[in-house]
Amino acid sequence: MPQDDWSTQLKKIEREWEGLPPEPSPAFKKMQSEEQKRAQERAKQRTAMIGGGARLVLVGALGVALAFWPYESQCGSGLFGYLAVELVIIVGGLWVAISTWRARLPKMHIFSLLIALAGLVLVAIEILPRVGYAAVDPKHPPHFSCPETPNAPLHTTAVEQRVESARSSLEARWKSRTEELARQFQPQRDALARIERPELLSQRAPGTPRD
Repeated sequence: MPQDDWSTQLKKIEREWEGLPPEPSPAFKKMQSEEQKRAQERAKQRTAMIGGGARLVLVGALGVALAFWPYESQCGSGLFGYLAVELVIIVGGLWVAISTWRARLPKMHIFSLLIALAGLVLVAIEILPRVGYAAVDPKHPPHFSCPETPNAPLHTTAVEQRVESARSSLEARWKSRTEELARQFQPQRDALARIERPELLSQRAPGTPRD
C-alpha cells in the first residue's frame, strides 16, 4: 500500500478515535467553497443595491427640488445658482451610473443615465437661448446678466421690508418727539436769547402802554 494511502487511513482512524466526523471529500469541499463564494457575491450585490439606490434617490430628489426653485432664475446670480444645481444633477447621475455599472445593476444604471440626460437637457434649455442657438422672443431675449433698470423698484425680502418699516416708524416718532420738545422749551429759549442780547429787553411788544 502506498505511503499516501497509509497517511489517509491514519487520519481517518484518528478522526474516528477522537469522535470527529469523516473528513469531507474534495468534491464536497469544492461545492462548499463555491457556495461560500456565491453567498459573498449575493451579500456584495445586496450592499451595492442599497448604496446605488440611496445615491439614486438623492440625485432624483435634487432633480425634483428644481421644480420648487424659490429664487429668480431668469438672470444674474439666481440663474447661475440654478445652473449649478443642474450640473450637480448631471455629475450625480454619472456618479451613480459608474457605481451601478461596476456593481452590475442594469436597471439602476439605465435610470441614472436618464437622470444625467435630463440634467443635460435642462442645462441646454437655459444656455442655448442665451448663446444664440435657439429661437427666442426678439422683444425679450434672455441674458446671463440682468439688465440695469434705474427706475425699476428694488426687490426686497420680507425681512428687509420689516426692517425698513421699523426704521421709518422710529424716524417719524423721533422727529415728532423732537418737535414737541422744541415747542415746550421755546419760552426758555426766548428768555435766554433776551438775556444774551439786552437790546431785546428794551423792545416792547406792540400795544404795551408807556410809563
